[in-house]
Amino acid sequence: MTQTLPMPITAPLTRAQRTQLVNLVRRASKTEILPRFRALRGDEIDIKSGPDDLVTEADRSAEAMIARGLARAFPGALIVGEESVAKQPDLWDEVDGAELAFIIDPVDGTWNFANGLAVFGVIVSVTRFGRPVFGLLYDPILDDWVIADEESPAEFVRKSRPAARIHVSQGGPVEGLSGYLPLALLPKDKRAAMAATFPDFVRIQNIRCACHEFRMLAQGKMDFLVTGHLTPWDHAAGVIICRQAGGHVALLDGSEYTAGRRNGYLLAAPDAATWGRLRDRFAFLIDEAPQKT
Repeated sequence: MTQTLPMPITAPLTRAQRTQLVNLVRRASKTEILPRFRALRGDEIDIKSGPDDLVTEADRSAEAMIARGLARAFPGALIVGEESVAKQPDLWDEVDGAELAFIIDPVDGTWNFANGLAVFGVIVSVTRFGRPVFGLLYDPILDDWVIADEESPAEFVRKSRPAARIHVSQGGPVEGLSGYLPLALLPKDKRAAMAATFPDFVRIQNIRCACHEFRMLAQGKMDFLVTGHLTPWDHAAGVIICRQAGGHVALLDGSEYTAGRRNGYLLAAPDAATWGRLRDRFAFLIDEAPQKT
């Protein structure tokens, strides 16, 4: 479905601005995130909606540092962070109407981070009127990142090495696919039906980190991804990156993804044909879309 926008879309960031943003995220990682990894005190970890939904001082401090840097570099832009939305839920409502918005997940995979697992990342996306036009998936541990915008292919970048173009897998029949399915994030009445699909695939995983799941998908290491609920700090960057890596991404009902959407399931796959086969397999999910929590 073609999205009609209030004004023409211009290039989201210059190459210099992309570099500036990456360096800002790297500094926040080195200053606010990595020093706290496996060194968090009990009073630096809080529970949000439940025992699996955590926030740490690293999340808060990294988001604040990145947001300050973006505000200086892009005055007038809407800046939305996962932790800021926790305090000001109405910020999310502004995304689809914003000509330029930056969306931050300061520590994606907070449960992993808080429990000492080295599978977490930093996600930053840029949207125009809710449409993702730039994405960054950064790994603080290895100091590398996957990046793309509407005018550039998806690339994997490592320090002191040339950027390498990446591409999604070849797709194919359902029985030959591996993917990410977040069983615990689905409504309870859908979990048994979803679990029943697992034997249909080569491999089903959930690593509790959208940053690394989208990185693996964009690099062709896994074939598909289904979300349990929609949150723009988790998904907007992955949408543009997977598309620029050759993939097909849309909501399970076929509608276009925007960062302001709160209900529905996102399905990312290598191509439209594979996406359609997976959509048919997961059609039971859209009988009743998950509600905002």
